[in-house]
Amino acid sequence: MDPDVLFVDDGDVATSAGTGAGIDLCLHLVRSDHGAAYAAQIARNMVLPPHREGSQLQYAERPVPARAEESLAPLLEWATSQLDARLTVARLAERAGLSSRTLARRFTEQLGTSPGQWLLGRRLDAARVLLERTDLPVETIATRVGLASAVNLRRRFRAHLGTTPGTYRRTFSETR
Repeated sequence: MDPDVLFVDDGDVATSAGTGAGIDLCLHLVRSDHGAAYAAQIARNMVLPPHREGSQLQYAERPVPARAEESLAPLLEWATSQLDARLTVARLAERAGLSSRTLARRFTEQLGTSPGQWLLGRRLDAARVLLERTDLPVETIATRVGLASAVNLRRRFRAHLGTTPGTYRRTFSETR
């Protein structure tokens, strides 16, 4: 048990912090068993964000919502559409009209993670969808999601998802 995170998945035992975190945990389990595209479809039908990391800090204590002009939503939407580009924290900060430090602080406040970790998560999610829905080579997928090379994609995939892109594709491919 970790009282500071949304959910914990230790393989045989999975626990969540509450009702909302329970939904996040269920989507995580669906993603693990049936793939990112299927979990994203369920999340869309439930009008929920498609993915929140279990290690993300809980937000229940935050008393004041972010002001609209402080929302990262426009930046996140833009960055998600630019995954194949060279996106750095400095470039994200410039796009948002903020200093890198202010951007990092806003990411932590609003998303519970750093800009780099958020971006890596989006890139891995995009790679998962391409592995599920296309027969594109891993090298092409790596380039399309901004991870530069198949070697980098494989390393990141194994570190964050515990499997290789090839194994993931064999398990979840819709093109089988």
